[in-house]
Amino acid sequence: MTYTCPMHPEIRQATPGFCPICGMTLESKEDTKDPFILRLWICAILTLPLLFSNPLFQLIFATPIVLWGALPFFQRGYKHLNMFTLIALGVAAAYIYSCVNFFKGAGDLYFEAAAIITTLVLLGQVLEHKARRQTGRAIRALMHLAPQKALRIDGQEIPLDQVKKGDKLRVRPGEKIPTDGIILEGKSSVDESMVTGESLPVEKSTGDRVIGATLNTFGSLVMQAERVGSETLLSQIIHMVSSAEASKAPIQRLADKVAGYFVPAVILIALITLFTHGLMSSISVLIIACPCALGLATPLSITVGVGAAARRGILIKNAEALEQLAKIDQLVIDKTGTLTEGKMRVTEIKGDVLQLAASLEVLSEHPISRAIVKRAQEENIPLLKVSDFRSIPGKGVTGIIDGKEVSVGSSPITLTVDGIVQGTITVADAIKESTPSALEQLHKQKVRLTLLTGDQQATADAVGRTLGIDKIIAKASPEDKLRIVKELQSQGHKVGVAGDGINDAPALAQADVGIAMGTGTDVAMASASITLVKGDLRGIATALTLSRETVRNIKQNLFLAFIYNALAIPFAAFGFLSPVIASAAMTLSSLSVILNALRLHRIGKAR
Repeated sequence: MTYTCPMHPEIRQATPGFCPICGMTLESKEDTKDPFILRLWICAILTLPLLFSNPLFQLIFATPIVLWGALPFFQRGYKHLNMFTLIALGVAAAYIYSCVNFFKGAGDLYFEAAAIITTLVLLGQVLEHKARRQTGRAIRALMHLAPQKALRIDGQEIPLDQVKKGDKLRVRPGEKIPTDGIILEGKSSVDESMVTGESLPVEKSTGDRVIGATLNTFGSLVMQAERVGSETLLSQIIHMVSSAEASKAPIQRLADKVAGYFVPAVILIALITLFTHGLMSSISVLIIACPCALGLATPLSITVGVGAAARRGILIKNAEALEQLAKIDQLVIDKTGTLTEGKMRVTEIKGDVLQLAASLEVLSEHPISRAIVKRAQEENIPLLKVSDFRSIPGKGVTGIIDGKEVSVGSSPITLTVDGIVQGTITVADAIKESTPSALEQLHKQKVRLTLLTGDQQATADAVGRTLGIDKIIAKASPEDKLRIVKELQSQGHKVGVAGDGINDAPALAQADVGIAMGTGTDVAMASASITLVKGDLRGIATALTLSRETVRNIKQNLFLAFIYNALAIPFAAFGFLSPVIASAAMTLSSLSVILNALRLHRIGKAR
């Protein structure tokens, strides 16, 4: 189990403890226990009599509150100057000053102030802990998606961790797919919404790949396990979301830098206030200036934003990628597998030629041949017996069917019987159905699009002009792609690159934000900082919206924290705020940041 600081995720250790930077309790994603809830209840019960007791009872009830209830604040605040230093100083000053006056018989006692401050700060910690657990609910939900058992083809049910590559598994209707694999038998619809964000079930049949933890709706399937354990897509998603939540956005450096100077400055202001306006005003300055909200501003928004993206099938590698994506103004897009489906499809048939063509092409391994055969299978067309089959490189295939010589040319695909043309078949790498609307959304978000492909110019022009892409560059090698990305960056542009192949990897790595299609190669996904699980370009538009909303949310949080302290400290220094009101206001400041960050959950659902 790994424990990290919610404000400073770079602090990681194997045992519970406190963050050496800000003093926050280190938390684990697996441990949901609130470390403050018991202290809060006991301190709240002990605080109530203080409002009505005489001085002796106030001393008796306040002592355990300060010495035990506020102990975590003293432990966190004495080694390093942080927000808990201010709280500890304020509580200690009120309690010690009251103790001295009690034994001297003086009238100025502030036991109730010390107790109420402690209780209110504990309340704030409990509410913050609850909010942080809520922001991390995306990854916890992912962890519980996978089924616990799998059913082998022989009928034996085994624990999921015992499934091995190559195992043949049966998936019954209504059951979850146990692991990533390929369908060997059966036909069904699979609900992949929990992983890809796609709301409608996807039709699956023999030869199609399935993702572990997705739901088989009605058909019975036999599948072969291809990826197990940490290799599955679900495990990779959990790892990426965890890594992103544990990273720090560049914008947070500003908050950390300000906080480093802020605490000593507040202590100095409190000392000046002590000699000019008295102890209570000095304590109010210490309490009201606690920069809890400043520390929460960035990490909470990042966690919510990354979780919202994960629910839509968008995997963000780190917080920096989320922030950088909001700035891109140029998107460089590969064609095959990114704009297009990456596989040949029959788009037009002229004449009654599909049965004859498929009967010949089934004997060939060419991608065009496979597309023709698949179309015949989709239409349930039976294949005819072929003899004397020949494949002529660059020209097509021929054979004898029912005593007649049948030929299928390769370019264009023309079918002849005994030398007489019977019809034509058009095969193309079809544009993804979602591509036009995705590019339209990106244009609306003021992103300029460049098609950068290794295909011939005519092919690239046909696709690019159909889709309204701003700039088209064809016959580009991996080196060319890398060079063009660098050129755009040298012109001052923030560049995103979307691709799915090995040849895209250098450009993906060089880009300000690399976006890989989840349907592409492992090399591409490893080189990119964002992966679209479904391989749908609409995910880029959604990711761009989420990133911009998240960065806007962070700036709003930082503004709320800064403006709060800037306005509140002078009021406290001149005696207009009591310590009790200051502690309540400090808690409300943190809550305002929390509630603002949680708004991103709704944005993630709405878009």
